[in-house]
Amino acid sequence: MEQIYDMIIIGGGPAGYTAALYAARAGLSTLVLEKLSAGGQMALTEQIDNYPGFESGIDGFTLGEKMQQSAERFSAVTELAEVYKASLSGKIKTLDTSEGVFQSSTVVIATGASPRPLGVPGEEALIGKGVHYCAACDGAPYRGKTVAVVGGGNSAAADALALSRIAKKVYLIHRRDSLRATKVYHEPLMAAPNVEFCWNSTVSALLHESRLTGLRLQDVNTGAERELACDGVFISVGRAPATELFRSELALDKSGYIIADESTRTNLPGVFAVGDVRTKALRQVVTAVSDGAVAVHYAEEYLAENR
Repeated sequence: MEQIYDMIIIGGGPAGYTAALYAARAGLSTLVLEKLSAGGQMALTEQIDNYPGFESGIDGFTLGEKMQQSAERFSAVTELAEVYKASLSGKIKTLDTSEGVFQSSTVVIATGASPRPLGVPGEEALIGKGVHYCAACDGAPYRGKTVAVVGGGNSAAADALALSRIAKKVYLIHRRDSLRATKVYHEPLMAAPNVEFCWNSTVSALLHESRLTGLRLQDVNTGAERELACDGVFISVGRAPATELFRSELALDKSGYIIADESTRTNLPGVFAVGDVRTKALRQVVTAVSDGAVAVHYAEEYLAENR
């Protein structure tokens, strides 16, 4: 008879492996399904300075490996597999994957969300070499330097404001002539002496050698182009949650994130959403880790009630 796990976790980022650690340590049979490697989006961050316990910082790949090892120390199992289909509404949850079919009494979804790229040639190769998607994660090395932020929503405005406190110069590049961000950001950005707005502009090229050296901007009205020297660019044009597998069963918000409150419980009993994939105000490594622990608390309650 095929094993029915107490918990299967889809995704091996910080939320997923924290859930695995707490579940395995509590004696639950625990399987993590990860299609690439430990760490998720965190693994792409070259230096994390805001995760407690690492006084000199740590790179995201190493932190992801340490989280995996912590969970596996308590007998959590990792299977490198991509999930193709998820059937979550029954008492026993079934996952069809590239490595076969797995079943579980509870499922924790930790599939994360990916930043939307600009789609400019060379962008992927320059990630971590001047191209970034999170100011809170990667802004610290740009103290006293010149940076650009691309976008016009709340995230872009918040990133520009945060960077203005450490960078020598911040360019905020937006394709329209005014920000879409809420008014609370407008006044402090306008008042910041080192913030310059590049209205009606898009990025047409990334200038680089081994690292980013600048941007080529195109005026959306005239088509005229100009070059802008900068040490780094923070792209903030939205994120895409990895929820396509779950659209037919789980309640999602208008942006595609799984609707789950601070309990991490979804609309389906025994199914939990943690980390960047769920609706939440702040998406950071430390909040993802918190979600993982919370999910196991409520999963244990669910299992105790449904034995």
